[in-house]
Amino acid sequence: MEGIKNLVNALSAPIPYTIIMAGGFGLLMWKLRTLTQPRVLWALAALIAVGFVAGAQDPDFLKIISKGDNMPIVIMIFAILGTLGWGLRQASVNDMRMEKGLPPREAEESNKKVLVWPDLVYAEFICTVLLSAIFIAWSIAVEAPLEEPASGTRAPNPAKAPWYFLGLQEMLVYFDPWLAGVVFPGLIVVGLMVIPYIDINPRGNGYYTFKERPFAIGMFLFGFLVLWVALVILGTFLRGPNWNFFGPFEYWDPHKIEPLVNVNLSEIIWVQWFNTRMPDQALLREAPGILLILGYFMIMPALLAVTVLKKFFNEMGFARYSILVMLLLCMAALPIKMVLRWTINLKYVVAIPEWFFNI
Repeated sequence: MEGIKNLVNALSAPIPYTIIMAGGFGLLMWKLRTLTQPRVLWALAALIAVGFVAGAQDPDFLKIISKGDNMPIVIMIFAILGTLGWGLRQASVNDMRMEKGLPPREAEESNKKVLVWPDLVYAEFICTVLLSAIFIAWSIAVEAPLEEPASGTRAPNPAKAPWYFLGLQEMLVYFDPWLAGVVFPGLIVVGLMVIPYIDINPRGNGYYTFKERPFAIGMFLFGFLVLWVALVILGTFLRGPNWNFFGPFEYWDPHKIEPLVNVNLSEIIWVQWFNTRMPDQALLREAPGILLILGYFMIMPALLAVTVLKKFFNEMGFARYSILVMLLLCMAALPIKMVLRWTINLKYVVAIPEWFFNI
């Protein structure tokens, strides 16, 4: 048993955890029809449930999952597995039907109309009553996760945001607050709003499908599962005191200190590569990072337009393509920065603290 715990703790380290999450997403996209079969989904749900029950025998893991703040995350894992698995299964079934020359199931069921009253309202009312009973029982059985009154002399360790903000809190490790707390959340909202205006593909409207919309659905699921849900789980179960990484079965030692020596790109360029002191002038000092950022957002779109995204550039036009590729590059910046932080301890690509501007 101890060997299994040590293996799980080792696989929960930052780099293995990210590889497992990204690899799992790739496997889902590759074997979508197989992995969304009902028996596979039920087997996966049972495996996760057995893992939680067996892991709860460990006092450290039990303390994590039994906290009032963390219970929604446990429920979220099964809820996402059920709802996402059901939706992707419907898409797989429709894709297989259309390959045989049959219409989507939604087309055959379009004539089966249901009245809002009483059919829909009655079902919604029953669900409301059942959920209200569940939440009342939950609130009675589980104490509210309230801590002692706030004190300026004593802060909780770790100080975690509510579970629905843990993804943003994890992003603060890799980006400056103005980026992680303002720019990126704003881009997420704006990006979701502009999807109907930049996506001109008419296929897939009104019915489930994946084969006809692989890029759009794949990118959305990557952002949701790998760059959001995975970060929420990471912040909930794997971040402990001093925001250090801890395995699920590892004791949260508040005295654990990670020997990280965070460096900026300018330090790597001037001090390590050129073996000289960094210039005093901010723009000259950060010129390598500025050029790298400009190249990432100005040269990369042009390269993608003539290579892997050539089809999108030709179909969408310059304006729509530019908005799409900028959103994709901003989304890709998070995993890139995470890998750089975990491999070479890179803190900022551009660090100008005197101007409060760090990237």
